[in-house]
Amino acid sequence: MPELTALTDDAIELLIQLVQTPSFSRKEDQTAELIFRFLAFRGARPQRDANNVWAVSKHFDPNRPTILLNSHHDTVKPGASWTADPFGAAVEGDRLIGLGSNDAGASAGSLLATFLYFHERENLPYNLICAITAEEEVSGANGIRRLLPLLPRIDLGIVGEPTQMDLAVAEKGLVVLDCVAQGRTGHAAREEGENALYKALDDVQRLRDYRFERVSELLGPVKLTVTQLQAGTQHNVVPDRCTFVADVRTNELYTNPEVVELVRGLIGAEVTPRSTHLNSSRISLTHPLVQRGVALGRRTFGSVTLSDQSMMPFTTVKIGPGDSARSHTPDEYILLSEIRAGVKGYVELLDGLEL
Repeated sequence: MPELTALTDDAIELLIQLVQTPSFSRKEDQTAELIFRFLAFRGARPQRDANNVWAVSKHFDPNRPTILLNSHHDTVKPGASWTADPFGAAVEGDRLIGLGSNDAGASAGSLLATFLYFHERENLPYNLICAITAEEEVSGANGIRRLLPLLPRIDLGIVGEPTQMDLAVAEKGLVVLDCVAQGRTGHAAREEGENALYKALDDVQRLRDYRFERVSELLGPVKLTVTQLQAGTQHNVVPDRCTFVADVRTNELYTNPEVVELVRGLIGAEVTPRSTHLNSSRISLTHPLVQRGVALGRRTFGSVTLSDQSMMPFTTVKIGPGDSARSHTPDEYILLSEIRAGVKGYVELLDGLEL
């Protein structure tokens, strides 16, 4: 069995290479190659589809339950306020600075090290699959959604995102609604037309005042926010069309289609969801993995940030090194000590786990 300290050192070296290699969403081909080579060099048999890379534990047995270890290797683009080189991977003491170091390179590297630690073990009571996937930051079709149909049946997913190695046992979902209020044009100087902007403003006020009844103990209420509004072609013409966008963060007590129908019943505008597949999720606090994490001193909480967990139709938990507050921020960083603790923490969760 590989030595854990050496695997962790290798994972840190991989992370440095990943940070130095731009991997914006839908353009992750170079980092996919790095991950493929990392696994292959260490005796795993990686597979690749598009920019998704995965490997299956050596002694896979279809009669055992299967755990998916998943994180992503795409990043957002760096903002103008970075003072460090986003691709420099500068190490200053315990701190590694670079784009994607925290979100979610540290989790990806830690899960790869964890997978390799267990890869050749014959007596595991479960199978392991490690998949480092693409397009998470844009919830794209060629990331985890594309990969899941290629994998065996999954019983549990461990999703690597920065949670300070606490257990996110619930996660909010997302529905984006494109709304259109229709009216009729007329001259603004006369009592003509039917003002679509006024109709939309009435709808926006109804949405602002509405409170969803079902409140989650972990995630709180569904949160609806109108974020965009557009109408009119010139100052003297009553607008006959007004569009607005609502961002809805759902809890696990509502399905996304249910929320869409509720909003349609509230307002007069036409309502079209961009998608309904980014679902809220929750794992039982009595699940063996959660119980094991709690016994190890891990905190449980509900997460308001979205991840690929939203597209997994099986039981999942989100946990990883780093801090979500650093994600998508200038001079993003991870502590090397957090990576070491992350690998150790993942191994402790899995070693001896019975599903």
